[in-house]
Amino acid sequence: MKILAIESSCDETSAAVVEDRTVLSNIVATQIAEHRIYGGVVPEIASRRHTEAISQVCDEAVAEAGLEYGDIDAVAVTFAPGLIGALLVGVNFAKGLAMSLGVPLIPVHHLRSHIAANYIAHPDLEPPFLCLLVSGGNTVIAEVTDYTKFKILGGTKDDAAGECFDKTARCMGLEYPGGVTLDKIATVSDFKKYPLPYPNVGGEYDFSFSGLKTAVINTVHNAEQKGIEIDVPVLSATVRERVCDMLIDKTMKAAENLGYKKIAVAGGVSANSELRRRLDEECIKRGYSLYFPPLKYCGDNAAMVGAQAIYEYESGNTADSSLNATATLPIDYR
Repeated sequence: MKILAIESSCDETSAAVVEDRTVLSNIVATQIAEHRIYGGVVPEIASRRHTEAISQVCDEAVAEAGLEYGDIDAVAVTFAPGLIGALLVGVNFAKGLAMSLGVPLIPVHHLRSHIAANYIAHPDLEPPFLCLLVSGGNTVIAEVTDYTKFKILGGTKDDAAGECFDKTARCMGLEYPGGVTLDKIATVSDFKKYPLPYPNVGGEYDFSFSGLKTAVINTVHNAEQKGIEIDVPVLSATVRERVCDMLIDKTMKAAENLGYKKIAVAGGVSANSELRRRLDEECIKRGYSLYFPPLKYCGDNAAMVGAQAIYEYESGNTADSSLNATATLPIDYR
């Protein structure tokens, strides 16, 4: 089954053709350079750029796959969660395309897609397994009991881990996208030089990153007021280590308590070098199998949407022209 998948939940306009777990094409039109001027994604600009790019991106995806539109068996699209204006561009285009081709329309949840990025690179990965979903907008630990069945164990009570990286990086004057830049320049952490909190919240597997973000911002502002220069590479490394402490501690605790020996990581922050290195070490110690998506599939892309779409279709999850975009929706929606 050849699926044309569309992704437009934030600032990447992407289209891909996927057949089962095989990616035949994956085209991404990024808006990073434009949003860099503002230090973050401007929703209105993102929506306009999606509108301008989506038709060409789909044409390129079909052509690169060596196909014509008549060869497409279904159209899949990210419908939730994300920036509502950006999502609407993809959803409305996908509805029109599916109708014109006379093929099924498959709605796909963005976080489920991120998990499915692992299916592309790891043919042996099958549910059940434990997954840490960590990105700029979401931080969740979930049980993947089947390809379309999920159980949320815990998540952030305030900011996402990726948002913490991005906002602290911006405070330090680092270039957008902040989390990526922070990871690149981080050297050696030093909690004596920059003491940072380890926030704890009520839930056993829950996170809180707001206090950590505030502590970094206060550290930078206090230094500026006193005329003290911040050691940006050291502070960056200290922030990165503390975020990884929390992510890894909770994930390992969940795996141990629930008996999981397969752990997957998904989302934009799964590209973080420290998180990859330390989780690999912890899983080797415990004899766990660890799965990360390839770096090119960590960020938003349509290939992951297509990889999840086949399982949504097989479970009977299709939509008609009444499909609407949704800004917020938990991964375990029914």
